[in-house]
Amino acid sequence: MSYTMFYMWEGYRQRMIAEHNFYVEQAQKRLLTQFDNMEAEADKATEEYLDKMSTHFNPDIHDPSDFYEAAYDKGIEFYQLLSELLENTRLNVIAGMFHQWDKSLRDWIVNEVRHWHRGENLPKAIWKVDFPAITGFLAAVGFDVRQFPCYEQLNAMRLVVNVFKHGNGSSLDDLQKLFPQFFPNPLGGCGERRFPFSDADHTDMKVSDVHLKSFSGAILDFWQAVPERIFDADNLCTTCWPKALKDAWEKDGQ
Repeated sequence: MSYTMFYMWEGYRQRMIAEHNFYVEQAQKRLLTQFDNMEAEADKATEEYLDKMSTHFNPDIHDPSDFYEAAYDKGIEFYQLLSELLENTRLNVIAGMFHQWDKSLRDWIVNEVRHWHRGENLPKAIWKVDFPAITGFLAAVGFDVRQFPCYEQLNAMRLVVNVFKHGNGSSLDDLQKLFPQFFPNPLGGCGERRFPFSDADHTDMKVSDVHLKSFSGAILDFWQAVPERIFDADNLCTTCWPKALKDAWEKDGQ
């Protein structure tokens, strides 16, 4: 005889999808669209700088080309700073999107676990373990998200967020190895590898609106992929659970 371990109520599924869509749509509308006219804004900054400096122009001692060159450099600097701000804003949107999904997933898991488990150590451990442990746990109970197409993008998003948050480290190494497309060749070309003899660091990671859209689609695909019911037999097998969760289960006396 089997029983339901996890139940994905359709109303909850649709609420998660609606909340995600709202987040992405509003982030695009209220944040990212503010950068749609960067070139025009940089041109305006150039003109404003030139107007400001013209009050100091003396034709007897100044070369007009020097003023134009300085104004041009100011416009380039303004554009570069805006580009960096756009990059950070986009990464913040992605980080918020990932954390919203991750917390919603763990909240659902814990709520479902409480239907058949007594004790607080396992719920606490679910909130503490990393993303691979969560996916390993889901696989052990019957929903192996790692076998679904959306997993690759979810994993890439996790690594991107970790690199954005922590900089250089193991996530950077994993991201470079698994998803080199986030480190484009600074010399251009169609290849995904950086030029030889140059090691990338966290400042070389580049994330585009295309990546953001792909990450968003992966989250939607995930919520759609969760089965309505995940069953298990009467004799629950925890031997293949991630160690931290198995230990928490045993600590609860189960």
